[in-house]
Amino acid sequence: MESQVRGGTRWKRFAVVMVPSVAATAAIGVALAQGALAASFSVSGQSFKVTADRLDGTGFVQYGAIDSGYNLDGTKTAHPVAVSGFKTASLTNMCQSVVTPNIPLLGSVSLTLKAGGNGTPVEAENLYVDIEDLEANAVFHGIDIGVAAGSATKGPGISKGDTANPYGFAQQADSATLTDVKQTAWATTAGTFKLSGLKMSVSKGVKECY
Repeated sequence: MESQVRGGTRWKRFAVVMVPSVAATAAIGVALAQGALAASFSVSGQSFKVTADRLDGTGFVQYGAIDSGYNLDGTKTAHPVAVSGFKTASLTNMCQSVVTPNIPLLGSVSLTLKAGGNGTPVEAENLYVDIEDLEANAVFHGIDIGVAAGSATKGPGISKGDTANPYGFAQQADSATLTDVKQTAWATTAGTFKLSGLKMSVSKGVKECY
């Protein structure tokens, strides 16, 4: 039984990022090959893009998992991801975009959300994001690489909705700062989000944050 379903096009949800190390990415691939990571929740089959000028996070953990769900045509899909969790996070000049293709009479339609400008960043608590791809400049403080996911204590722990391998590879850090962030993600959840200066726009065609 799934304790949390992250299905549909979650346009009101936001994502932030953490840098998966080369070792973490390799470990996720090995775990997938060995069947060590179980499908834990449903996603819509659509990824979304996020940019931010700066991310400051405290209490970080990252581990491997699989997002499973359905594509827009109803076929099943699964995505290996690096799940990153923060106890707290703030983002400056955040942009999120998602494109829904093949809408009758319209074609592709893009939804873009922007927040965290004008000197007041987006604030989040107990944040988890399922990352597929990331580009950023990053500085870590108090990082531990190669801990067991279930034993990591610096971050918020394994998300309740995830069926991740508690003995699998993970990394953690006291805090991290990322700049010039560009990422593709499949899902995100958070205990709270405070979105300053929120602006949403819907437009025809493909208009993404990057």
